[in-house]
Amino acid sequence: MDGRDGMRAADADRQETADRLRVALEEGRIDLFEYDERLQRAYGAKTYGELGQVLADLPGPAPVDRSALAPRQPGPADVAAPAPPPAAPTSGPVPSGAPSGWLLEVWMPWLRVAAILTAIWGLSAVGARELVFYWPLWVLGPWGALLLMRTAGGLAAGEPRHRDDRRERRLARRQARRAGER
Repeated sequence: MDGRDGMRAADADRQETADRLRVALEEGRIDLFEYDERLQRAYGAKTYGELGQVLADLPGPAPVDRSALAPRQPGPADVAAPAPPPAAPTSGPVPSGAPSGWLLEVWMPWLRVAAILTAIWGLSAVGARELVFYWPLWVLGPWGALLLMRTAGGLAAGEPRHRDDRRERRLARRQARRAGER
């Protein structure tokens, strides 16, 4: 075991590994069972070597060595280097960290089902002479409670920002592929 593999991993390293596992799951490289198993190993990992074993058979960049990111004193080259020009938007503005798109993504299935069930309830209640119990509550209530917990956890963990970062990386890869085809 070389020096780096024996070094202790930080929480940020474990989170980065979890993010890469989530991407692998979304790409279909691993199934849900394997994702859960690897995620447990990632969060239980103490060293870079253990984190590397979790990702060993998955493509992608090597885990970031956080020890190389130690703060340093700025030198003359840092002051003299001009700032790069801002990148032109490629597909419209993507608000960094704005939760609105992410919230719609999380809540849209619930809203669709709520609309359908409410329409069915309304049609069935039209002919009734008495007040009809809003039975979709039995489906929408527990599901909504779970979504509230997911929303609160996702906002606390910065999920909208992670979603925007993933979208920007996919866009950059797509543009690089198109540039390579020309």
